[in-house]
Amino acid sequence: MTGPTPSTPAMPSTPATPPAPSTSPAPSTPATPPALSCHGLGKRYGDVHAVRDVGFDIAPGEAYGLLGPNGAGKTTTISMLVGLLRPDTGHVRVRGVDLADDPMRAKAGIGYVPQEIALYPELTGRENLRFFGRLFGLPRRELAGRIDEVLDLVGLTGRADSRLKTYSGGMKRRINIGAALLHRPEVLILDEPTVGVDPQSRKAILDGVERLVGEGMSLLYTSHYMEEVERVCDRVAIIDHGRIIAEGTRRELIALVGGADKVELSLEGDMETALAKLRAVEGVIEAAMTGDTSIRLLAEDGRHLLPALITAVDGCSTVTAAQVIEPDLEATFLHLTGSTLRD
Repeated sequence: MTGPTPSTPAMPSTPATPPAPSTSPAPSTPATPPALSCHGLGKRYGDVHAVRDVGFDIAPGEAYGLLGPNGAGKTTTISMLVGLLRPDTGHVRVRGVDLADDPMRAKAGIGYVPQEIALYPELTGRENLRFFGRLFGLPRRELAGRIDEVLDLVGLTGRADSRLKTYSGGMKRRINIGAALLHRPEVLILDEPTVGVDPQSRKAILDGVERLVGEGMSLLYTSHYMEEVERVCDRVAIIDHGRIIAEGTRRELIALVGGADKVELSLEGDMETALAKLRAVEGVIEAAMTGDTSIRLLAEDGRHLLPALITAVDGCSTVTAAQVIEPDLEATFLHLTGSTLRD
């Protein structure tokens, strides 16, 4: 989890001042600007608009989630936030410092963890941290102690002097996170930090992230695991086709679908007729086929409605299996984007 990659260091040479500990997100005022803000961000490639008018603020000490289907514009947005891509329109500010006007000072407040591991396999974990610490401009006397602190935070003190190529995938991701924390950034940006890791490492990463937020660090978090976002984030934005289509707390986003239940039915018979009959049942908000023998519905009070749904298709189809899922962030995401997070 480090801002630079081995081939193209992208982080500043001066360390950031650590944020003051906080137990809850502080309101942004003129005296305390957002930890990270972007407004009007746009990026296009030829005729393709990858990002259109994206904007949000992350308060000091707030954990903010960015969700979207593959190809929705998440990675392009993050690349602009950390200065790897220049936006065609809009601006990015880190604690009030404009990234375009003063990139070194703005980047000093960011710790970036990319999707891909950005470390040297032939070096030990400690040597990797020492290398990136020097890139961040940390004084040699301070760096040794800071490396020990980071190794303890990511739970790798016992493997610090082993070569990285001997680490598991989860351990590599944890040391990657450690590299981005060396300079004490005010904002930590994590892009899919638990992809492909074992359950033990995933728990360690999430525990560490929650600890950092509890100590006052601001967080931007993307993941293909909805339960992680629900666990870690105070607010969430959903991006689709390059635009922010919804933003709010978990409770506010779920309210967008009116607290509807998701009902999944497996059927045998005339699917088109069954779909039409299900759509006509009072209490059904939406219904769509999700496969040759499956239909998904959004419905009010799905458990009580289930007998009526089964009765509605009697004569044209037979329900072979049924599942009712109470409203959650996944249901909201499906309702707004028409796809699952992993599509």
